[in-house]
Amino acid sequence: MKFFIDNWFLFLAAASSGALLIWPMINKGAGGTGKVTANAAVQLINREKAVLIDVSEPAEYAAGHAVGAKSVPLSSLEASNDLPKNKALPLVVLCPTGSRASRAVATLKKLGFEKPQALAGGLAAWREANLPVEKTA
Repeated sequence: MKFFIDNWFLFLAAASSGALLIWPMINKGAGGTGKVTANAAVQLINREKAVLIDVSEPAEYAAGHAVGAKSVPLSSLEASNDLPKNKALPLVVLCPTGSRASRAVATLKKLGFEKPQALAGGLAAWREANLPVEKTA
């Protein structure tokens, strides 16, 4: 007991470092941030057949969107038939800035999708990573 009392700061440091090592696993298990970088999104698309979902309004989508992204406006997300039937597929959700995509991820989780993730930084980050963008006529 005397050893513990004399070296309490060492035990505190050990407990703190252990907690910091475990925290990312706990945070991810609780849902985490649900965000993915543009490069990680490309890896998900190539390796796990992830589907790009653009939750921008139709005019924003027409002005420019990631190549291959499906247009599913946030306002019609819950009633959309354009979402994949396989709810286990990873979904990468994007919008111009990433703010609406985060809200869409929460909605998709409520709809039963297992792996929805927002693109951190939105379409701006997609463009910054020099990934292909197209416009709809």
